[in-house]
Amino acid sequence: MAFSLSNGNGNGRHRRRFGAPAAVSEINVVPLVDVVLVLLIIFMITANVMEFGLDIQVPKVKRVQNTAQDLPVVSITKNGESFLNDKPININLLAQGIHQRFHNATAVYVRADKETPWDPIAQIVAELGDAHFEVRMVTAPIDTASRQRR
Repeated sequence: MAFSLSNGNGNGRHRRRFGAPAAVSEINVVPLVDVVLVLLIIFMITANVMEFGLDIQVPKVKRVQNTAQDLPVVSITKNGESFLNDKPININLLAQGIHQRFHNATAVYVRADKETPWDPIAQIVAELGDAHFEVRMVTAPIDTASRQRR
């Protein structure tokens, strides 16, 4: 914090009663603004770099059903690894894990990468079917604007 010994009119000659210069305490805002702008720039740069969750590119289809239900999500990577809400899980313990974490779940979202072989997807769908869960596949909408330009 900085302060000046002038009274704000620029000449600094006015003195108080006993000859001491009058202290004017003003907050210097410029360094604060500089620090805030630097932090903002750092945040903007790092926000795009940070990536949360699994990198799964779901297949694109014409019609996507939008739901707002909070259901368990089983994700399958390109390598065939399965995750229950971003935590690795064994396919044999999948139904048990869903019952433990989601007590009233009747349906499960299955999110598989578009390059995943069919076998792991079929195994998980069969396991969920045996546990009497409704399977809902996660897809992404096709960008119709880019298709019409071609």
